[in-house]
Amino acid sequence: MLSVTPIPAFSDNYIWLLRQDTSHDVCVVDPGDAAPVIELLEREGLTLGTVLITHHHADHVGGLPELIQRYAPRVIGPDTPSIEGIDERVGDGDEVRVMGRLLEVIGVPGHTLDHIAYFTAGIPPLLFSGDVIFSAGCGRLFEGTPAQMHASLERLAALPDDTLIFAAHEYTLANLRFAREADPGNTDIEAAEAECRRARQLDRPTLPSTLGRERRINPFLRCDSAGVRQAAAQHGDTDSRLATFTTLRAWKDSF
Repeated sequence: MLSVTPIPAFSDNYIWLLRQDTSHDVCVVDPGDAAPVIELLEREGLTLGTVLITHHHADHVGGLPELIQRYAPRVIGPDTPSIEGIDERVGDGDEVRVMGRLLEVIGVPGHTLDHIAYFTAGIPPLLFSGDVIFSAGCGRLFEGTPAQMHASLERLAALPDDTLIFAAHEYTLANLRFAREADPGNTDIEAAEAECRRARQLDRPTLPSTLGRERRINPFLRCDSAGVRQAAAQHGDTDSRLATFTTLRAWKDSF
């Protein structure tokens, strides 16, 4: 049985820790800060065997040098010179075995050009999405184009409904505020906002979400919805799904 635990970092990052049954050998995803990872490992007597990296931004790789020096883990990440310390450079379509699970590497450019996600089709399916898809939102376009990000989200949207999405940031409530404006009258968004507000009041994460839920509340996955297109039309072109996505992303940037 694979368990996934959030390690909070910075103001809103999650470093995800993967552990198989009672094994003391663990994996972490996107360790932007080494300190909270080391604290948890030392407190629970765990050994860091593997690190998964989704992209090169500092809040996802900043802790890597210290963790490598201290634990010498196997480091898997995108094939880019921007990240030092990677042992296995992987890209779209590659597969890696971690914690007893076979993970498929999915190329998802948009937020950055080197961005990858990791998907495993177990029970339930798991997706470690970095900064591509968040609950009720998606990442900013720092390097890629709207067409690239839209295509990346379309690929992820084709995964099974019960896929658990482990995104890297606690952005859900802010994203839901925008979603209310971008998809007015969507009662699923209202219900999600109330549920997530209760979770945050109890200092609990709003993640993981499921892909089925995101199809109901995430405007960036709902570019063919009449309500989303009507709302977005006040801010730009909505003549196609890509045009609607492009308008939504620009609107969200200044929201």
